[in-house]
Amino acid sequence: MSDSTSPQTAEAQAEAFRMTYTKIRDEVRRMMVGQEDVIEGVLSAMLAGGHVLLEGVPGLGKTMLVRSLGEAINLDFSRIQFTPDMMPADIQGTSVLVDAGNGKQEVQFREGPLVANLVLADEINRATPKTQSALLEAMQEKQVTVGNRTIKLAEPYCVMATQNPVEQEGTYPLPEAQLDRFLFKLLVGYPKEEEYHEILNRTTSTDAIEIQHVSSGEEIVKLRETVRAVPVPDHVQAYAVQLVMATQPGSDYCPGMVGDFVAMGSSPRGAQSLLLAGKVKALLGERYAVSGDDVKAVALAALRHRVLLNFHGQSEGITPDQVISAVLDHVDVPQLYA
Repeated sequence: MSDSTSPQTAEAQAEAFRMTYTKIRDEVRRMMVGQEDVIEGVLSAMLAGGHVLLEGVPGLGKTMLVRSLGEAINLDFSRIQFTPDMMPADIQGTSVLVDAGNGKQEVQFREGPLVANLVLADEINRATPKTQSALLEAMQEKQVTVGNRTIKLAEPYCVMATQNPVEQEGTYPLPEAQLDRFLFKLLVGYPKEEEYHEILNRTTSTDAIEIQHVSSGEEIVKLRETVRAVPVPDHVQAYAVQLVMATQPGSDYCPGMVGDFVAMGSSPRGAQSLLLAGKVKALLGERYAVSGDDVKAVALAALRHRVLLNFHGQSEGITPDQVISAVLDHVDVPQLYA
C-alpha cells in the first residue's frame, strides 16, 4: 500500500477487498453460468473505477450479467437500449411541462437514464454519433450537460456497454476517442456443452433465483481507494509504458507485426488501465505491490480495443489479440533498477 499506510492497516484493507470481491462474484455466479473471465473482468473494472465494453452475439447473458452485478451491489441501475433514432435528450434528460394544480403548468426537468450508478448501454454502436457524444461526456467527465444545466453524477459511476460484432447494418462504429474511455473490452463467447445444461436447468424450471444485496455503492467507493493505494514498482511501471509503446508503429519497442499490421496503437490511457487493473490483480493475489505478471494478465482486456489495424492487417485477418500477444512475447519486464 502507500507509504502512509501501516502494514497492519494495509493488510486489513486488502483482506476486506478480497472478501467483498468474493461475495459479489459468488452472488453474480448464482445467476450467471460460466463466463468466469467475463464476470471477473467486469467486477475488476468496476473496482478499478473504469468502464467496460462487452462484445458478443445476442443471447449470451451480457445484459443479465450487468443487471445481476447492479443488484448484488445494490446500485441505482438503468438500461438504455440504443437505436438509430435516439436523441441525446432521451438519455440525458429533458424539460417537460407538467400540471402544477390550480389550472397552472410549470416546467420541470426529468433526468434521463444516464443519471444512475450503473448504466447498461445495450448495443451502443446503434446510436448516432450525436447520442454517443452525450454518453462520452458522462463516461469521461462524470457529468451530464443539458442546456445550461450541469448534473454531477454520483459515485460510483460505471458504464457497461454491449455491442454485436457480427451485425453491422444500421450501426455507427464507435470512434477511437470513445473506445479509449473503456478500461476493458471483454469478449463474451459461447458456453461450453456442460454449461448449456446448467443454463437450461436454471431458466426452464419453476425455481426463481433472486440476487441478494451483498455490498453497496459506498463500499465500492472505499474499495476503489484501496486499489489506488497499491504501490507500483518503477520497473513494473516501465513495463506498462513499454507495452503501450510497443503497440505504436515506429516505436523503439514494437515488434515487426505492429509495423506491418497496425495503423494506430494505444494512448497513455492504455498504460493507466494496465496499472489500475494490475492493482486489482495484485490485491486478489495477496500481493501488496503490482508485479509484471499482474500487468501481463490484464493486457489483452486493457489494450485490444486500443489497437487499430491497417488495411493490410484487416485483409490478412489479423486480430488485435494476435498483435498484443506478439507484443507480450517481444517485450520483457525490465530488471529492477539499482
